[in-house]
Amino acid sequence: QVQLVESGGGLVQAGGSLRLSCVASGRTFRTYAMGWFRQAPGKEREFVVGINWSGGRTSYADSVKGRFTISRGVAKNTVYLQMNSLKPEDTAVYYCAAVSPDYYYTDPRKYDSWGQGTQVTVSS
Repeated sequence: QVQLVESGGGLVQAGGSLRLSCVASGRTFRTYAMGWFRQAPGKEREFVVGINWSGGRTSYADSVKGRFTISRGVAKNTVYLQMNSLKPEDTAVYYCAAVSPDYYYTDPRKYDSWGQGTQVTVSS
């Protein structure tokens, strides 16, 4: 079982920035992709961005392209989500997830492990 722990959420004004982190530990798969999802009240969990094991391939939801950047640490068990130009509609609980084999699906049902989530609130 892989344990994922997110951090870095908080309250920020529109136009501001936040950086989320997710650290994986435990029985990590040999290689695994990771993704960030978010869920706002009353809405389904949606894909935000995914990254493969090497960090060389990424995919972003249209709603965050050009504003969010995902990266993977040298040790590969940590991923970061840099969020710039935040908008009120970005307000949600953000979750990181891991999946093996090494492919970042947009469907949350494909993922094996999930973090507990971190709240991001953007005020207008």
